[in-house]
Amino acid sequence: MSQASSATTRFRVEGMDCASCALKIETAVRRLPGVAAASVSVQAGTLIVEHGQGFEADRVTRQVAGLGYGVRPANAASPTTQAAPCCAHAHADHAPAPPHDHSHAPAAVAPAAAPWWRSRKARQAVICGLAIVLAWMSGRIWPASDLWVFLAALLVGLLPIARRALAAARAGAPFTIETLMTIAAVGAVAIGAAEEAAAVVFLFLIGEILEGVAASRARASIAGLTALLPKTALLQEDGSAREVPAETLIPGAVILVRPGDRIAADGLVLEGESAVDEAPVTGESMPKLKAPGDTVFAGTINGEAGLKVEVTAAAADNTIARIVKLVEEAQESKAPTERFIDKFSRYYTPLVLVAGALVALVPPLVYGQAWGDWTYRGLAVLLIGCPCALVISTPAAIAAGLAAGARRGLLMKGGAVLERLRQATLVAFDKTGTLTEGRPVVTDIVGLGRTDDDVLALAAAVETGSSHPLATAILSAAGERGLAVPPVFSVKAIPGQGVAGVVDGVGIALVSPRAATERSILLPEQVARIAAFSDDGKTVAVLLINGAPAGILALRDGLRSDAEQGIRALRDMGISAAMLTGDNPRAAAAIAAPLGIEAHAGLLPQDKQRQVLAWQSEGQVVLKVGDGINDAPALAAADIGIAMGGGTDVALETADAAILHGRVADVARMVRLSRQVMQNIAQNIAIALGLKAIFLVTTIASITGLWPAILADTGATVLVTLNALRLLSPRLD
Repeated sequence: MSQASSATTRFRVEGMDCASCALKIETAVRRLPGVAAASVSVQAGTLIVEHGQGFEADRVTRQVAGLGYGVRPANAASPTTQAAPCCAHAHADHAPAPPHDHSHAPAAVAPAAAPWWRSRKARQAVICGLAIVLAWMSGRIWPASDLWVFLAALLVGLLPIARRALAAARAGAPFTIETLMTIAAVGAVAIGAAEEAAAVVFLFLIGEILEGVAASRARASIAGLTALLPKTALLQEDGSAREVPAETLIPGAVILVRPGDRIAADGLVLEGESAVDEAPVTGESMPKLKAPGDTVFAGTINGEAGLKVEVTAAAADNTIARIVKLVEEAQESKAPTERFIDKFSRYYTPLVLVAGALVALVPPLVYGQAWGDWTYRGLAVLLIGCPCALVISTPAAIAAGLAAGARRGLLMKGGAVLERLRQATLVAFDKTGTLTEGRPVVTDIVGLGRTDDDVLALAAAVETGSSHPLATAILSAAGERGLAVPPVFSVKAIPGQGVAGVVDGVGIALVSPRAATERSILLPEQVARIAAFSDDGKTVAVLLINGAPAGILALRDGLRSDAEQGIRALRDMGISAAMLTGDNPRAAAAIAAPLGIEAHAGLLPQDKQRQVLAWQSEGQVVLKVGDGINDAPALAAADIGIAMGGGTDVALETADAAILHGRVADVARMVRLSRQVMQNIAQNIAIALGLKAIFLVTTIASITGLWPAILADTGATVLVTLNALRLLSPRLD
């Protein structure tokens, strides 16, 4: 199929809770005309279909609904009927969805599923359990009817499972848990173990309910972010405010945020100053002071004063919606380990059927053993061998890791990124805005015949109205000291030199040291002081009054408060760090020296990329951390590119990963999370295979039978899922 003719459609699938569901749906959908590929994410509850000519979305909905799942295009409204979460697949019946626009709509958060006790699966388990109790009581009263009453109880639970096994086989997926369960139950009846077969089916249904509950918790971990958004907002129009649905806000609208309210949209503060709690979105523990011109995020909580905010993003594009979309798409992207396990499972289930047959046939045929005993053990092997726990071991941990990262402001675009991070050996940082705050501050003021406050006030006067970063720093410093800034007249910029104006009839200029030398005579001690500031990587400005030097100001973009902690954390993990910057060597050295890292300065974007490639040629696994724009070539060349804070657009759309709240220490946290996830995956695989091995040995040794064999599958699946959910614990941070 040509690339030009291919398209992608995303569907919502309800009722999945294990990898068996995903494999069955993928196999069935791939067989449809016009479908090039299909990929299912149990964690995200989505089906991604790549297709070309001849594709009909109605066929997808009919095919998936025929397997017992609720399905609809991702951009369609939620159906009124609710599929029961399950893997034994007693789902609610769903009619085929009507045709929709099948363009690739943005991922949206799936609606919350009904409580497990209201599902058809739960009702089926209750009915099956009651039938077994009645059968047991009936058998005690009329012993001759024992076989038939337990057979009736068995059919209550088994018939829906067998029906779905048949539907899956017709759709091209004959090797499913339903198939194994049906064969085992029918075989048990054939050897006179109807009572035990009924108990096995009941335990299977209970186990699958537990799987559904665990899977729902995993999905809710990220979908719960949407609950942070308020339903309404106070829209200001024509001098008055009225309450409107938050989802109707559009860019340019102005909203009022009262103290204690959640902010309804991303925006810029127009009026007011208040501390805003950003912990729900970025994980930042301390509230941030917001003033006019500052950015605020949807879902964050306003503090003690009201704010007037201009909306900058619609509801579908706000920070929380985009985080949810990014994490959901990341969950749909399979990690290398997950792809290997998926491929392995396609061969594993048929091998289990063969193994069960060999256990049942070889001892009686070759060694003359009792047929009943070994047939019983062979049936137990079928139940032990179900691949659900093994196949869910990796995606459950990946999904929990991605969700845990998102809740800490650490976004990773897929399981492959999360898996690769743990292998990092070197982190290459940009300087400005990454290791530093990205904005200069006044560090030194030297008065030459005037007080420091006079120098700063006059410098602020000529910079009034300017948006240049140095001007902003000087004005901020004057404001922090509470200085009265005198009015200025006849302000003009001096290209390449500085700015000049008239204050109280006196000519004032704030210029570079080179321009000051050209305009005035600087004393040797003044030149030495300027040189010392420059050697420290500071930017120097000289204040001239009527052409004579009156003061010196030094400014520098300071280190982030956690830069040293972040570099030290990486070093403790055995990861080295370096700096790549286009700034001059002196400025780079001034930042790198206290951090104890190597600095590569004066680099163009292509030079940064070349250095990353050179490190990789030496065998290093390189993480590149930058702003996602001028570092784009290096971010692309690195093994993992990480966008650091700054603009939300950059953080969410550039590189392989993003750190929302711009902390250097979060790079180490991201690597640590990757290592925890991979350790969790190893534990999950050990649990899944270990339980199977234990029960396989005890079954062949005739220590355990059919109903304990269920624990090797559904029990292991629950344990694996719960173990993965541990990654969501804040104690692991």
